[in-house]
Amino acid sequence: MKLSLLYGTETGTAEMLCEDLQEKLEETHEVETANLEDVTPGDLALDRFHIFVCSTYGDGELPSSAIAFVDTLKAEKTDLSALRYAVFGLGDTTYDITYNNGSVVLMTALNEAGAQVLGERGLHDASGLDEPLDLALPWAEARIAEAGALVD
Repeated sequence: MKLSLLYGTETGTAEMLCEDLQEKLEETHEVETANLEDVTPGDLALDRFHIFVCSTYGDGELPSSAIAFVDTLKAEKTDLSALRYAVFGLGDTTYDITYNNGSVVLMTALNEAGAQVLGERGLHDASGLDEPLDLALPWAEARIAEAGALVD
């Protein structure tokens, strides 16, 4: 399956996770990875399954590399009704009220553009003991299987 791993990051954690995911997933899939600051909504290829990895910054905002993407998505009212995607959020429960809110903001914008989310949003807690890849890889594999079942 063709996959796009797209990340929104402030400190590089989402980027590192996407690189780790790419290394594992490219054994059986065709995988591209990109920073959301280098992508416009119109760049999203409809023949790929998109996995967005997004951190949260400040008081529950998008990380800086995802802001322009979401702003463009809203301003241009891009029609993404043919796009299937999943979102994995990176956050810290120390910030209880805004925990993983960056991924919620991204997901809301994608949904408002008509994109079709598959499965539950994946979540990682930086205050926990789990490494991001240990949670993200099985979560991503499950979402990819769901996407594959829709194509078959």
